[in-house]
Amino acid sequence: MMGLWELFIVAVGLSMDAFSVAVCKGLSVCQVKKKHVLTAGIYFGAFQALMPSIGYLLGTGFQSQIQAVDHWIAFILLSLIGINMIRESRGEAESLDDSFTPGAMLPLAVATSIDALAVGVTFAFLKVRIVPAVSFIGIVTFVISCAGVLIGNRFGAKYKSKAELVGGAVLVCMGVKILVEHLFFS
Repeated sequence: MMGLWELFIVAVGLSMDAFSVAVCKGLSVCQVKKKHVLTAGIYFGAFQALMPSIGYLLGTGFQSQIQAVDHWIAFILLSLIGINMIRESRGEAESLDDSFTPGAMLPLAVATSIDALAVGVTFAFLKVRIVPAVSFIGIVTFVISCAGVLIGNRFGAKYKSKAELVGGAVLVCMGVKILVEHLFFS
């Protein structure tokens, strides 16, 4: 069972990709406006809520066939996502245009939320109450993405790689915690 604190940690970890892109979007505009902040928050928050919902539906479809190894799947998925985020944190800064149109935001929202799809599968194995969980993830990502646009516009790319590094480490730790709890405490 996943508690509120653990869900918050997962939500923050998942939102770090969106935060990084939001920082870049904030960097790309000379003068940030309220509509820039809200647009980024809505797109990233909505897709961070939608993707785990889809993953949850997929996970519940084949949960009974793989219940004996679900803790390993959760560990592997969260670890791979986290390691990828850590690896990306060491790369070059992404350059983004200053457009906040649906054509510009939709691909970014999808790209930053793909990892949430795998987390949704994990939620199915952990029997997480999905509606409150994805609502919480969406709200946390909305707030963090809004902050990312403002931070990017104000401070530049200073925090982008650190956010991805921390987010990745958090997801790896959550995967290890799930595995340890199942192997030693269930």
